[in-house]
Amino acid sequence: MGMQVGGKGRFMADVNVTPFVDVMLVLLIIFMVTAPMMTQGLQVDLPQTRAVSVLPKESDSVVLTIKADGSLYLDKYQVELGDLGGQVQQLVTAQKKQLFLRADKSVPYGTVVAVMGVVKEAGVDKLGVVAEEEKTAAPSPAAKKK
Repeated sequence: MGMQVGGKGRFMADVNVTPFVDVMLVLLIIFMVTAPMMTQGLQVDLPQTRAVSVLPKESDSVVLTIKADGSLYLDKYQVELGDLGGQVQQLVTAQKKQLFLRADKSVPYGTVVAVMGVVKEAGVDKLGVVAEEEKTAAPSPAAKKK
């Protein structure tokens, strides 16, 4: 005798979840494959230094990028210097997020200072600076003798 699925005039009380689980697994795989592609940032040639900490990946931080041509980006959205104060106040100060500054190493110092001044006026007290870890070459013979 086979399994009966309801009878005459009866409703089926069980729900078949197998198709639902199949669809969810496919969506999970698609998300896992596409998520790393979506996190690629703007191309900036960062300065190098010896002591570098890793940029936090949490959503409670915003990255302000200054590209070599002087264009400004809050995360991945371009902003003008005149609009930067309002945008920083709205996205960083009001939401109590951290702000990190990524500037191309060819950007003039005056531009970086001007941007930092606008950020300070917007109410950001702590500003993190992003750099790359210095690529160490083979130690010199003088360093080996010490």
